[in-house]
Order: sequence, then structure tokens, then C-alpha cells
Amino acid sequence: MSSFAQLLRENRNYRYTWMGQVVSEIGDHFNNIAVFSLALANTKSGLVVSGIMLSRAIPAMLAGPLAGVLLDRLDRKRVMIASDLIRAIIAFGFIITVTHHESWLLYVLSGLLMFASPFFTSGRGAILPNITTPEELHTANSLTQTTQWTTLTIGTFLAGASITQFGYQWAFAGNAVSFLFSALCISRLQSRGKGFRPKRKPLDETEVVRPWHEYMEGLRYMRSNPLILGIGLIGVGWATGGGAAQILFSLFGEVVYNRGPAGIGIIWGCAGIGLLAGGAFAYRLGKKLSFSAYKRTIVAAYIVHGGAYVVFSQVRNFYWGLFFIGLSRAAVAISSVLYMTQLLRHVSDEFRGRVFSTMESMTWSAMMLSMMGAGIASQYYDPRLIGAVSGILSSTTAIFWGWAHWTGKLPEPPRQGIEPEEVEVHGEPTV
Repeated sequence: MSSFAQLLRENRNYRYTWMGQVVSEIGDHFNNIAVFSLALANTKSGLVVSGIMLSRAIPAMLAGPLAGVLLDRLDRKRVMIASDLIRAIIAFGFIITVTHHESWLLYVLSGLLMFASPFFTSGRGAILPNITTPEELHTANSLTQTTQWTTLTIGTFLAGASITQFGYQWAFAGNAVSFLFSALCISRLQSRGKGFRPKRKPLDETEVVRPWHEYMEGLRYMRSNPLILGIGLIGVGWATGGGAAQILFSLFGEVVYNRGPAGIGIIWGCAGIGLLAGGAFAYRLGKKLSFSAYKRTIVAAYIVHGGAYVVFSQVRNFYWGLFFIGLSRAAVAISSVLYMTQLLRHVSDEFRGRVFSTMESMTWSAMMLSMMGAGIASQYYDPRLIGAVSGILSSTTAIFWGWAHWTGKLPEPPRQGIEPEEVEVHGEPTV
């Protein structure tokens, strides 16, 4: 853990960002488990869970273009703080859903919460190269994603147990407070060099009233770079089955295994353990891989991911199911760490907000269709069958990526002001 510890000790800006991430993401998982468990407890319907997921996916997808333009025009630090404060207010609103059992409240509040989220999540990715040195970049990316999966593991385990013991109100209030803590941490960031506003040409009246043109400029930038576009399509390929997985985790915990909120929390927690293990492995691997080997690794990762998810959906033993869902998510984590490092190396700062928010919107769009299909299918088919189809769909990413690699359609683009040797982390790997 020496590289991670050194980064947190020596880089003040990253330390505050990381502290806010830990607390707010644990709070997010308390909200997720509470909302899905409350919906199923009230309705026993997978279609309602699908509706909630769609009410989250659609606003997140729609917010992406606006978030990208603002993050590439305004002070990213201030945009992130505003997102946190707005989400804190919305998160407190969930408390009323405990006594008012109308499903529409869960839909509306979930939609508002997720509309505000891309302004923070895409912003955090966009500022990472600005708050770290080139030598710290790979370590910071690995730690950010590893932390995300650690909080998934801790947050879901704690949420399932805490909701069972203390009730839903406590989970929703904790989520709201976590956003306030995150806003406080981000407010402590200090400008280094260029600061938190990307260098862009001056605004004029035409650009102010026509932000769509700026967003289209970002799309053209992505399209002109095959690697960046290809990485965006990885997320789409995963989401074709990954969206259904968001619903199936709740159905497997509550309905298939009949274990209530604790069951949902355990499944999500073991998925988090798999992500954490895969992220640690990818951190080691990422320092040694050539660009060609990176592309081959993506193919292998998605074959393992889809195959393991199919097995998870079919095994009858709860604990074997947990093992295979962990293996599936470990493969996803390997891909995620590696492709994010590629993005941080190759995406120009002036386009970073739009690229990250566009990729988030693309992924949410595919997830929306996947969740919609899974929710409808859950009314007619066994969850195990839906899970098998979801795993197969996610594996199609391996076919697309393998074809693009072996036909030479994914050349390595020039790095954006970072020499190849500068992003390598020397010394003993963590874990």
C-alpha cells in the first residue's frame, strides 16, 4: 500500500478529494439499498425496481451534455460543490417516502438525484490530471477506482445490516449528510497552476446561447479519435447486460434467495469485493502492459465477465453465486482501471468534461434499455433466465473490441503532454 499511502500523504488536493469520495459513496450505497429494498417491500414487483432504475438512468443521460459543456466552461470545483449541495437537499427528501408509500415519490426523487450527479462524477474525473503530477496519475486513477469499489463493498454490507436494524430513515439521512461532507472536502481544494477552469477560447454571445454546438464539438473530437470512441463503446457493450444486473441483484436478494435487505446488501457487497480485487490486479498489470497487450486484456476481461455472470445466474447455492458474481465484477474492474488510465493519458483537458460526461450518458442510455427490458421480462420470465441473457449480452463487448484490435482500427493516439515513462509508477506495487 506504500504508493497509495504516499499519494495521500503528499498530495493535499487529492487527499481531500479522496476523503469526500469515501464518505459520499458509502452514503450513495445506503440510498441505493434503502430505495430498492423499500420498493420491493412495498410492491414485491421487479417492474417497480426497473421503473426506479429508469427514473435514475434517463435524467443522468439527459444531464450529460449540459454537465459536459459546463465542466469545460466553468470552474469545475464550483460546479462539483453545487452538485453536492443540491444532492444533499434531495437526499433528505427521501425520508418522506418511508411513511408515504407512493412509488411515484421514489421515481421523482431518484430522477432529481441522478440529474445532479454527472456534474460531480464527470467533474471528478476531469480534474484528476489537474490535482496530480504526471508521475502520480496512474496511482491516483487506480486508487480512485479501488476506493469506489471498496466503498461499494463496505457501503452495501453496512446498508443491508443497518436498514434491517435501524430502518430506512437513518439510511436516507446518512446519505444527505455524506453529500455535505463531500462539498466541504471539495471546497478545500487549492488551485495548482492552471486551476480548475479549463483553458478555452473566450465566450461570445453566440456560444453562450448555443451550448449544443460546444457539445457537438466534443462529439466530433471523440469521433476523430478511434481509441476514445472505442472506450466509450466498451461502456455501451457492458451496459447492455449491466443495466439488467442492477435490477437482478435486488431480485436475487429479495425473491430468488429470499434474504431481504441483507441479501441485497450481501450480493452487492460481494460484487464490490470482486471489483476491489480486480482493481488491485489491474494496478499491478497496468504498469507493465504494452498498448497492444492492453487491448488484448480487454477482450479476455469481458469473456470472463460475461461467462461468470451466466454461471452466477444459474447456480442454486447462495455462496457459489456470491463467488461467481465477485469473479464477474473482478473482470469488469480490470477493464475499468485500464481504460480510465488510457483516457487520462490521451484526452485533451479542454475536452475532458465533455468526453467523460458523454461516455456516462452513452452508458446510461444502454443501461436504460437493458433495465427496461429486464423489468418487463421479470413479469414473465424467471430471473435466472434473464441473468443468463444479460451475461451473454455483456460478453459481446469482447467480440467488438477484439475485431477492432485485430483489424488495426484502434491505433494509439499521441499523449496529451505526458511522456509515456512519466505515468509509470515505480517501486513496489500495492496489495
